[in-house]
Amino acid sequence: MAYIKRYLLFLFIALQACMGWAQEEEGADVYIDDKYREDQLYIGVTYNLLTSVPSGVNLQGVSGGLEFGYLRDMPINERRNLAIALGAGFNFDQFGQTLFIGEDETENTIFRVLDNTINYSSNRFSTATVELPFEFRWRTSTAEEYRFWRIYTGFRVGYTYWYRARFKQDGNQVSQTDIPEFERLRLSAHLSFGYGTFNFYTSYSLNPYFTNAQTTNTGETIDFRTLKLGIIFYIL
Repeated sequence: MAYIKRYLLFLFIALQACMGWAQEEEGADVYIDDKYREDQLYIGVTYNLLTSVPSGVNLQGVSGGLEFGYLRDMPINERRNLAIALGAGFNFDQFGQTLFIGEDETENTIFRVLDNTINYSSNRFSTATVELPFEFRWRTSTAEEYRFWRIYTGFRVGYTYWYRARFKQDGNQVSQTDIPEFERLRLSAHLSFGYGTFNFYTSYSLNPYFTNAQTTNTGETIDFRTLKLGIIFYIL
């Protein structure tokens, strides 16, 4: 929980700075730039759901994410309310869930669904990913208006450079950072919409996190994907 608190504090500080900047702009003489660009920086917080997982696999404990990055806004019409954007970003995701990931004595990966016969304190899968986002953007902004409606949609191509499956119980800890079945290439589609600072955000995995993976105890295919729901805010 400590890392979530740190992320929320960071988000709060960034939001306060953003709002302070906006208030300062409203009270100042504003230079009207008819070649303006919108929403270059983004910060988002999500709640991560699991989809396409074996029966018996559920969320348990903390399951959330933090993401931030930079997007180059490129208007494509004279009014500048339509644009495309390309950029780079980072996200950290954690999934508290009931799928144990370990290995046997021959270093073969074990995927086991944890049931109520197994006592443990936590079971988490965490990832850190760099991303290249692409967006198509529609908004109601003008050169004079700093609060407006927006709908942004697109996709992201990412590479997970770090991941870890960690299991804890009394007298035993398992930490896996080398899982042959894990797919480092991440593809996702996303949508954000809203008005002003806060915007609703959702993202869905287009490819599974594991390939050629089955549960050891039930023999089910593991098509581990995520649906993220959260908020995102943008800074010029």
